[in-house]
Amino acid sequence: MPVKVGRILEGTVSGITNFGAFIDLPNGERGMVHISEVADAYVKDINDYLKQNDKVKVKVLAIDDEGRISLSIRKAEAQNQISFEEQLAQFLKDSEERLSDLRNRDNKRGRGSWRGR
Repeated sequence: MPVKVGRILEGTVSGITNFGAFIDLPNGERGMVHISEVADAYVKDINDYLKQNDKVKVKVLAIDDEGRISLSIRKAEAQNQISFEEQLAQFLKDSEERLSDLRNRDNKRGRGSWRGR
């Protein structure tokens, strides 16, 4: 399964640092969960939550220009807890916001606001 932003995957904790954990993903790639994305509660010591070789569900938050993959455990868990109707409502809200942003950007560039000569 390819790694794409928004996708939920199962991975294995391959390394733990003071600032987060590295997760080996099913396709052979590696991503990182920042300590702030481990749990909803304040995480002082990541070792209280994760151990080497733990299997975890993660949500892909971002993939930067250098191919680094940002992951979240807490968002993967939260998404599993909301109903389909809530997920659909959130999707529709996000889509409408994106469309509105695109329309505003086009209007600021002058597209559609002036026709003819």
